[in-house]
Amino acid sequence: MIISKKLKTASTYALVGLSALVLSGCANKAVVSYGDAQAVETTDINFGSTDLQKVASQMTDSLLSSPVVGTMTANKRPVVFVERIKNKTSEHIDTESITDSISTQMLRSGKFRFVDMTRVESVREQLTFQNEDALVDPATAVAFGKQIGAQYMLYGNLSSIVKSNADKSDVYYKFTMRLMDMESGLVEWADETEIRKTKEKSTFGW
Repeated sequence: MIISKKLKTASTYALVGLSALVLSGCANKAVVSYGDAQAVETTDINFGSTDLQKVASQMTDSLLSSPVVGTMTANKRPVVFVERIKNKTSEHIDTESITDSISTQMLRSGKFRFVDMTRVESVREQLTFQNEDALVDPATAVAFGKQIGAQYMLYGNLSSIVKSNADKSDVYYKFTMRLMDMESGLVEWADETEIRKTKEKSTFGW
């Protein structure tokens, strides 16, 4: 009888422990959901997705609405080389994403064509294979020296100034871009946009 009661007590403790583990697992279960990719990001004060979208959109709009660029693209689609944006801030920022967003929006406008310098080595390897490997029919091989050179180069810088004290942090970003004629070296267009973000210590200490 005593053994039976002990077994029942042990079983009860085991069930309670198992229930606690199950409830704990449910409480810690992560919930994944989709959000609006265009929504304003306010997770922290650092350069984020909203800032990327803002600078890319403003710079592209400024470039495409420029009278000089309008004349330049009136009867042709100039070939542009887009250099990766230089990050001069103290943060680790994926400036390639900014570069990609700007070049994609420009290409969608139908006013420009691009040469992708990030794929030069891959293209060279493929052309070498086509022209030198016996596996490829010479009649279908793409010849060397047929690629079109860029007429203009688009380049820019992202810099920042950070200030902070015990109660407040302030970060100022400046994004500058220029479009240069590769033949003459003249800058045909330039613009800049600014972002200021602040973070203040909560009164409640949160």
